[in-house]
Amino acid sequence: MFNTSISLDTLNSMSKGNMIEHLGIEFTEIQPGFIKAKMPVDHRTKQPLGLLHGGASVVLAETLGSVAVVLAVKDPKAETGVGVEINANHLKSARGGYVIGTCIPLRIGRKIHVYEIKIHDEEENLICASRLTVAIIPL
Repeated sequence: MFNTSISLDTLNSMSKGNMIEHLGIEFTEIQPGFIKAKMPVDHRTKQPLGLLHGGASVVLAETLGSVAVVLAVKDPKAETGVGVEINANHLKSARGGYVIGTCIPLRIGRKIHVYEIKIHDEEENLICASRLTVAIIPL
């Protein structure tokens, strides 16, 4: 499903100078059926009460889904994806360490992709369950 010839170094270098770098998101694994990234729970990603901000979880989820599109389309130079809808259920709080997002495709069609992103803490507790729908458009 996913093009695993794109390296983690390439993905992480594409993250320089944008929100991905600002929040400390780092891609950690690419396999044919999933992609993973981690994000620190720190001053950049916490809300004022010291908990992981729900918006930061959504950024991690959308980042993973958007990169999954690049790994899934036939020709990333001819087509790309744009987010149509994202939802997130925040199931448990996190106060420190890292959260790890895992993105799997639910459907990879010609015009629409749907991805499920589950975010866990380092103890494997489910923090957030998200689903991203992406429209495939020509470049």
